[in-house]
Amino acid sequence: MEINWIVIGVAVILVVLLIVLTIKKNQKEKKKLTDLLNNDFKKAEKDDLDADDSANEK
Repeated sequence: MEINWIVIGVAVILVVLLIVLTIKKNQKEKKKLTDLLNNDFKKAEKDDLDADDSANEK
């Protein structure tokens, strides 16, 4: 029984390529998520209440 090195080589190259592409995509998604979480905070509400407006009760 002879080992078909060409088929094994192609399979190994495809697996390595798949791993590299997955890592690159994961890094891009990680950067997007980090940017989103860093910039997705709620602005503080203004505490300026109008004394004449009773609807501004908290």
